[in-house]
Amino acid sequence: MVTRPASTESAGAPSYMGPFLTVTFLFAIFGFLTSLNNTLVAKMEEIFRLAHGPAMLATAAWFFAYLVFSVPSAKLIEWVGYKRSMVISLFIMTGGALLFLPAAAMVSFPMTLLAIFVLAAGVCALQTSANPYVSILGPEHNAPARLTLAQAFNSAGSAAAPWVAAHFILSQTGNRASSASDAHMLQPPYIAIAVALLVLGFAVSLMHLPAVVPAYSSAYEANEARSPGRNIWTYPHTVLGMVGLFFYVGVEISLAAITIQYCHAQGMSSVKTAGLMLVLYNVFMMVGRFLGSFVMKWVKAEKLLVILGFLGVALLITSMSTSGTAAIATLALCGLANSVMYPNVFALGIAELGPLTSKGSGVLNLGNVGGAVIPPLFGLLADKAGIQTAFIIPIIGYLYVAYYGFSGYKPRRSRPV
Repeated sequence: MVTRPASTESAGAPSYMGPFLTVTFLFAIFGFLTSLNNTLVAKMEEIFRLAHGPAMLATAAWFFAYLVFSVPSAKLIEWVGYKRSMVISLFIMTGGALLFLPAAAMVSFPMTLLAIFVLAAGVCALQTSANPYVSILGPEHNAPARLTLAQAFNSAGSAAAPWVAAHFILSQTGNRASSASDAHMLQPPYIAIAVALLVLGFAVSLMHLPAVVPAYSSAYEANEARSPGRNIWTYPHTVLGMVGLFFYVGVEISLAAITIQYCHAQGMSSVKTAGLMLVLYNVFMMVGRFLGSFVMKWVKAEKLLVILGFLGVALLITSMSTSGTAAIATLALCGLANSVMYPNVFALGIAELGPLTSKGSGVLNLGNVGGAVIPPLFGLLADKAGIQTAFIIPIIGYLYVAYYGFSGYKPRRSRPV
């Protein structure tokens, strides 16, 4: 798949650096918000006196939005294009951030879950438009590396969120504080977030983002000739990619959401220090993505998935069998194993889809609902058998990602339905 702008302003190859940088900044924004929500699981336990399992409903509410809005978001792109979809997404996110104000005033966990759900709906729409936009903003063979580089900035935003939470939210918790005062601490950060998202929405609406569309590759044309009018669900590499993202997102969110509690269980008493371990987890992910965008000049995306899948398994087995600093360090290093999994699975999942790319993006984004399903299961098992025993769930996820890199990514020919 090659790309072309909808307008023919130049006979030469267009420069997409400006649009790429703009959308990359949006990656950092939704990375920050997703990570902030994961970090606040510990805060939810404090405010609402919850165990690990029920507190994970905060992550479930976030990623359940992907199940509801992924396909409608793809339709939105077809109706209004990538740029307008991004702007609408930012305004929806603004509304979700503002809902935290009445939720905190009421000290209501259900209302907080609603605020999380609406904010995540906007993030889902933003990801559904931003991920394929970056992928088609240049040659197809560079799409995994390009998306990985953009995801590196997503990780930078993710790494900033625990630091912000540790210094301005989590550090304010304590036995002497009431649930109401703890809940009210959420209001100033989300007011700032709402204002920033609103301004950003207007700013993006004024920017020039070319209407880039995928041109048909020879592979797509050959496939279409064999099976004209195929449904997006008949592309096995896309559907298996969705399952891969289901497992990957569930793994990433489960480990991020449990890091602070795991540090405490391993003898680390300081909330700020535990929060910094979560920062380190995200920093490893960011560094891995920056390195991955260069390594993929020589190592294919699917091979990296296999290597990093087994690395994740090895790290978690080590964390399960050790304690203290070693257990914490190997958990943090899982950020490195996670680093290029999402962008590589996504890029491989939309390969050779031609004009079905936006629909493929919607299908793949359905996989994000793994963040709604796997963390609560992980939390419940952690409550019953301990956090280290619960690591068996992320290990299964890593093994599936390795399988996708070994075989599942291959665009196979199947009959239309």
